[in-house]
Amino acid sequence: QLIERLAKIEGQVRGVAKMVEQDRYCIDVVTQINAVRAALDKVGLGLLDGHIRHCLIGGHGGPTDPEEQPQEVMGAVGRMLSR
Repeated sequence: QLIERLAKIEGQVRGVAKMVEQDRYCIDVVTQINAVRAALDKVGLGLLDGHIRHCLIGGHGGPTDPEEQPQEVMGAVGRMLSR
């Protein structure tokens, strides 16, 4: 499912490049850039959800110390939000 979303995002990015090549109205281009960012955020959240469920709860990677687990997740969320 995440791969499908990434493929759609790839198409969106190509569409943005085409808009720039065609000298389309700047606000329309910026609107599409924001749509790409929102789609990437959804993919990022999906990956974090999978990480929490598989790696942290399932014990298949990540920190084993329960005190470090929230720090790892919140660090990743903070990096996503700091752009």
